[in-house]
Amino acid sequence: MDKATVVRRYLGAYQHDDRTALEACIADNFHFTSPEDDAIDRVRYFQHCWPNHGTTRAIDIERVVEDGNAAYVTYLLTTIEGKRIHNTERVTFEGDKIKTIEVFFGRAVSA
Repeated sequence: MDKATVVRRYLGAYQHDDRTALEACIADNFHFTSPEDDAIDRVRYFQHCWPNHGTTRAIDIERVVEDGNAAYVTYLLTTIEGKRIHNTERVTFEGDKIKTIEVFFGRAVSA
């Protein structure tokens, strides 16, 4: 499976409240980094980040660019309250599973 497809499934899991789909995308040794999270492991990710799926109305992917063992995705996330946030993530892979995600939070975007 190509990296872009895995990234789309990972983000789609948030939009569709599908934890099983998300778990299938990420490696057992997965780590997540953001301005609020310093390389948290899979268990902590599901405790801290997964609950945000309940606030997600839509994720509109603008582009996914593959670069060797990584992919970069830029998307516009819309919350159920209508807030729109532009983010970019660097995703690295171990085989066909996501090993790490490093998210760069963007600014809120006006409607």
